[in-house]
Amino acid sequence: MASPPHQLHFVLIPLMAQGHLIPMSDIAKILARRNVAVTIITTPLNAIRIKTTIDRAVQSGLPIRIAELQFPYAEAGLPEGCESVDSLPSPSFIKSFMTGINLLQEPLEQLFEELNPSPCCIISDKHLAWTAETANKFHVPRILFDGTNCFHLLCTHNLHVSKVCESVSDSETFVVPGLPDQIEFTKAQLPGNFNPGSNKDLIGFRETVREAEAGAYGVLVNSYEELEPAYVQEYRKAKGEKIWCVGPVSLCNKESLDKAQRGNNASTDENQCLKWLDSWAPGSVIYSCLGSLSRLTPPQLIELGLGLEASKRPFIWVIRGGYKREEMEKWLLEDGFEERVKGRGFLIRGWAPQVLILSHPAIGGFLTHCGWNSTLEGISAGIPMITWPLFAEQFFNEKLIVQVLEIGVRVGAKVVIHLGRKRILG
Repeated sequence: MASPPHQLHFVLIPLMAQGHLIPMSDIAKILARRNVAVTIITTPLNAIRIKTTIDRAVQSGLPIRIAELQFPYAEAGLPEGCESVDSLPSPSFIKSFMTGINLLQEPLEQLFEELNPSPCCIISDKHLAWTAETANKFHVPRILFDGTNCFHLLCTHNLHVSKVCESVSDSETFVVPGLPDQIEFTKAQLPGNFNPGSNKDLIGFRETVREAEAGAYGVLVNSYEELEPAYVQEYRKAKGEKIWCVGPVSLCNKESLDKAQRGNNASTDENQCLKWLDSWAPGSVIYSCLGSLSRLTPPQLIELGLGLEASKRPFIWVIRGGYKREEMEKWLLEDGFEERVKGRGFLIRGWAPQVLILSHPAIGGFLTHCGWNSTLEGISAGIPMITWPLFAEQFFNEKLIVQVLEIGVRVGAKVVIHLGRKRILG
């Protein structure tokens, strides 16, 4: 797409995971509506996930394009087709996946030299530390995209600075110092290098990410100041003024098609889902979705299903396709679950049009894993939440939901689930 002379040109480089790619594509639309030319750099299978909505944006006149780089499967030691975190056949491949992402630096820089007009800014996912070298090489500012919130970021910053985790046992409750509220955790609930049970192969990767953050021009945060004003203020004091809250970025999607077609193709007919929701009274339906990366065991999922059945409430239950699919399908068939909840339960196997569902007036509660995209989409729709955090920063998000904002209740998860291990509930 030809760009007018002197038009600003931003290059967006998302991490190849659904929860990172989707909000970055929303940011592309937000920038393009302000007459900024945008190039999103990703790989072919990830491009497919956002192509429909980006094509529609381009047809409306927005200056966005997608540039594709071939993912280096063989060099990284990955099976073909593994271009996203949620496509990995096993958690054991995560280190190889990060190796593959790092190998994209050279072809990306070759592409960078060919872009016209010349890019004036990079917005990269904060986990792509090597983009700091690319920005320096081409003498352009690098802005980080952090798809979480200032509550989580301030907690993490204060934990690093205070080193409080070094003086407590794994199960001992402690207060995060320097926060506007008294927030308590155990180390077993924390992500990354704070958690003694975390993946040791990624320690060096996490430290590299932290070091690369220091040289960034600023940070875009997918949150908004009215949601967490005290935490935005304190985080800016800690890290500097160039912290911009630009969320909820999902709200850039005004049309039903844009809400329905974010990310993977939905595993259900959107119109059929909406028609089913239309048949229920406002605020009567439970929506249960635990994210694209959660790996609960079939026994846990069965208990969840039985709980939804016992609630006597109408519900939508999203069952991720990778959850030992055959075992779950066997239970659903042999137990007669679907027949018993027929009419009252709506099952979606795979990807759900979540923003579309949450914005429907029939939804009255959201059982969530507390991933930040889901959390923010629930908040934006005004839906109270039932929290079941699993990993990453999700226990921080649960504290924000339940304790600070007081818009949810806990299921009772006690520890981070390291992918492939069982969850402990209280």
